Amino acid sequence: MYKKQLLILTFLLGSVLVFSQNIETEKPDYNKIEKEITKKKSEFFYPKLMKKYMNSDSTMTLKEKRYLYYGYSFQDAYSPYGHSDFSDTLREVLQKEKHTDEELNRIIELSDSILVDNPFDLRVIKYQLYALDKLEKKKAFDKRINQMRIVVDALLSSGDGLKKKTAFYVIYTSHEYDLLNILGYEFGGEQSLIDHFDYLKVAKNSKNIKGFYFDISPCLNSMNEM
Repeated sequence: MYKKQLLILTFLLGSVLVFSQNIETEKPDYNKIEKEITKKKSEFFYPKLMKKYMNSDSTMTLKEKRYLYYGYSFQDAYSPYGHSDFSDTLREVLQKEKHTDEELNRIIELSDSILVDNPFDLRVIKYQLYALDKLEKKKAFDKRINQMRIVVDALLSSGDGLKKKTAFYVIYTSHEYDLLNILGYEFGGEQSLIDHFDYLKVAKNSKNIKGFYFDISPCLNSMNEM
């Protein structure tokens, strides 16, 4: 029952998040972003952007969303391959087919704890949305939906993923799979690392798309520094 509801929620989220997308794409200029987010007087000063995100500010411009998302790769807290201590516990609770109100609230609490370390974890946000929806906490649900939209808008503004030149740019490899689901595609089971690109094949689809390219430069840079 839980898995079925989560699939329905994923489909609905995809419809809501992608429907409004009709934007020109542009790959992020990481050097420019890194410089701009450190200027205290800049509208893109990172603490200002993160405050807007945490407040679920629906007035954020697309450029602000881009500087927020891609700028996070320059923050000390950025850890693309990190693992939260709360993830295993959350997974255990989620394994149940049905959840009591107490368990749903536990999902929300654990998700909040994980999002402290990774505020852009779309998968965890989706799990929390499931619990918020079941508990009919509309205000909190709408807040998380808007935060997810901010991240997805930034991702979709980076390219179309159909070739290297127009690859999607991600700062977490997990966002590759999240984006496939949001766009309505299923992972085809094959992933290849080509230079600084991940290439994911997708299952048979009506548009005959074979796969998508994702630029994962921040992830690889972080790994090299480690």
